[in-house]
Amino acid sequence: MDIVIEKMPAYRIAYIRQIGPYGINNVKTMEELKKWANFNHLSNDESIILGIAQDNPETTKPENCRYDTCMVVSNDYSVTDGNVREGNIVGGKYAVFIINHTAEAVQKAWIDIFPELLKQGYQFDKARPIIERYTVQMVNNHHCEICVPV
Repeated sequence: MDIVIEKMPAYRIAYIRQIGPYGINNVKTMEELKKWANFNHLSNDESIILGIAQDNPETTKPENCRYDTCMVVSNDYSVTDGNVREGNIVGGKYAVFIINHTAEAVQKAWIDIFPELLKQGYQFDKARPIIERYTVQMVNNHHCEICVPV
């Protein structure tokens, strides 16, 4: 696997939280956020959507796992929809893995990234979340990124 190291900026986000087993419901939440973003005229070629698994399914019961589907928004944007929350993501140094945008590739990547980080001498920073990043250009080319804090 190829790793690119980048300094990710801090992001202000609007997000919808899904609680329950990871999987198909994450996709439904992603579609709900995209509808909200389109309705509020936030979607364009520069849009960045993030997926953040807040819990480790090996240590958290599936019914309690939290997944946030986020859209990067400007600092002056005010969220007025009660189903959509506002938040911030701390930036910093991330190892970025570019993968195919399929459920199978994402699942395989989650298995492969930690051994690859160790092999290349990087240590996972558990204080910050792992982020799935989707840009219009990446998705149009059937790719996405998994960004691991190091």
